[in-house]
Amino acid sequence: MLTRRALNRATLDRQLLLARSTLPVVEAVEHLAGLQAQTPHSWYVGLGVRLEDVRPEQIAQLLLDRQLVRIALMRSTIHLVSARDCLWLRPLAQPVLDRDLFSNHTHGEPVQGLDMDELVAAARPLLKEKPRTSKELGALLAEHGRTAGGWGDRPPASLAYAARNRMALVQVPPRGVWGRSGPIAHTTAEEWLGRPLAADSSLEEMVLRYLAAFGPASVKDVQKWSGLTRLREVVNRLRPRLAVFTDGDGRELFDVPDAPRPDPDIPAPPRFLYDFDNLLLSHADRSRVITDAFRAQNYATRRPLPGIVLLDGFTAGDWQLERERDTATLLVRPYEQLASRDKDALAEEGERLLDFAAADAATRDIRFES
Repeated sequence: MLTRRALNRATLDRQLLLARSTLPVVEAVEHLAGLQAQTPHSWYVGLGVRLEDVRPEQIAQLLLDRQLVRIALMRSTIHLVSARDCLWLRPLAQPVLDRDLFSNHTHGEPVQGLDMDELVAAARPLLKEKPRTSKELGALLAEHGRTAGGWGDRPPASLAYAARNRMALVQVPPRGVWGRSGPIAHTTAEEWLGRPLAADSSLEEMVLRYLAAFGPASVKDVQKWSGLTRLREVVNRLRPRLAVFTDGDGRELFDVPDAPRPDPDIPAPPRFLYDFDNLLLSHADRSRVITDAFRAQNYATRRPLPGIVLLDGFTAGDWQLERERDTATLLVRPYEQLASRDKDALAEEGERLLDFAAADAATRDIRFES
């Protein structure tokens, strides 16, 4: 039986949050099974707190060099993954993207009955010609539908959304590049990476990769992270190859046998998580990290989301980085009054965060708020 604290330390270790890693960036992203990255830049912090001596510009160059890409994958959300992982994970995510498309409140009804093969056939040469925004792609698809006599009466935005969900579309730079901005423009992963999608993607391999990055975990945890359903039979096929545990509530947990499971009493340093950090989103039962004080904040109703503070491995506050001219201020709001040693440790970690995310600021400050 694994206690909450044992699960916490195991997951922190897999997520490179017990100690900063010296892994190269691409290898780290693969080790983490990707990072949720629907915001243009906040996910950079996710690598900054996990890796030793890494700079945002170094990570950005890997996007420009097409070694990393941002694409809709798990949970139909934009993730940062390596080029290799993009090509084999994207086919596995198709059922998730189909479900999102046809149940979408805005676009689901307008695309009912649409011949998706025809849509994809029309969209592919448009995206091969050059990356296009959703507005541009939707207008061109609507025009094609009118001239071809097929679906010209469908809303252009819904046609573009259907293409996004039925095709492997990557967001291309400069969108997502540190210190730069640009429209959300897409092209196909095959065109961008010069290689086809994998034809032999394995759900078993996906489950093993998840467990290596987030385990020990239940079947429901894997399903929560991936957005896929009916994975119990996949896990059962893997059972002879897995270590099996239970948690304090009797739930069955699975793990890669040789994965690290540190002593529950090992110290966990303070960390600043970005707004959509996978540590907070990748389990059905998030009690291995989430506290009652976190739940009381009702973050689901707050926009923009703040970053989250970890103390002793558990959620203990939130943070925001404010910029005004040449001044960067890190605002830290703990849920409870901090002990002096915790405040000092957070301030030290905050300096590292400012050095990573606001290196260009002439003045940097840390302010604790109640």
